[in-house]
Amino acid sequence: MIIRTPKRLHLGLIDPTGSLGRRFGSIGVALENGYELEVLPGERLEVRAKGEDRETIERVVERMNSAFGTGTGYIVEVRKSIPRHIGLGSTTQLSLAVGTAISRLNRISVPIEKLAKVLGRGKNSGAGIYAFSTGGFVVDGGVRDGVPPLIIRENFPDEWAFLLVIPKVKPGLDEEEEKPIMKKTFGDVNVAMEISYRVLLGLLPALKERNIKAFGEHLSAIQRLVGRHFSEFQGGEFREDVRLILDWLSENTYGTGQSSWGPTVYGLILKSDFQRLSVEINDYLLEHGLKARVELGLPRNRGAEVVQENAFLERLIREATK
Repeated sequence: MIIRTPKRLHLGLIDPTGSLGRRFGSIGVALENGYELEVLPGERLEVRAKGEDRETIERVVERMNSAFGTGTGYIVEVRKSIPRHIGLGSTTQLSLAVGTAISRLNRISVPIEKLAKVLGRGKNSGAGIYAFSTGGFVVDGGVRDGVPPLIIRENFPDEWAFLLVIPKVKPGLDEEEEKPIMKKTFGDVNVAMEISYRVLLGLLPALKERNIKAFGEHLSAIQRLVGRHFSEFQGGEFREDVRLILDWLSENTYGTGQSSWGPTVYGLILKSDFQRLSVEINDYLLEHGLKARVELGLPRNRGAEVVQENAFLERLIREATK
């Protein structure tokens, strides 16, 4: 069985104050080129992956077995991955991919919210969960007692894209590093209200009307507001080590931001402008002595794909390992 996931661009958290009884509320969009992995039944757990990917897979297998009695005999090979701790949602995509494969192989039907809870996802944000399950542009309703509910899901225009710039600087905070921060009550309720206002009467109407200029303006404003919530933890509205890149993106794209804790930053563009802009930003990076990878972030309006590859062989393996 082959699983192909999106990667997730995080466009912001709305209200870390929890003033209405729900904390956070996240905005995100699914992009192409996430994980690709193969999962087969096996006599024991065999993980063909490196570093943190291996650790995540082992943890998922344990949690699935504890929750559903699915055993630990699997062969899991990561064929393509999302780099860790750069703001593109690697842990959630890999966790849900492995959990989905195990549930499918055992013919267990599990709602995405329950699967996410079993695997410890969605404690602060549902953007990655719903990017995995539905693709497109998503907004969740904030955390209260469990996984935040999906409240908005829209197709993202195919002609739009993101210019992704991933600087070679310190990685973003991992889950352990962010825990003490996310457990605190912080942020500004007035900022949260302005973000909500811009989402409801700015971002969403512009998306419906396919108005890239208006969407980008509201996206940039929302990102600056989100940065105010987190300024005490990252030294300002954005990380200091990405400011020069954001300056260029602000002048040359429709809207800009920092995905999660970074260091990935992005600019909203027309897909047709990518080649020109990639040459220009690489010249800018060279001029300022900045090292970064530049990529095209293509919107993905579908969730993860499950491909039943070699179903007959899988059945033979399953029978042989009983």
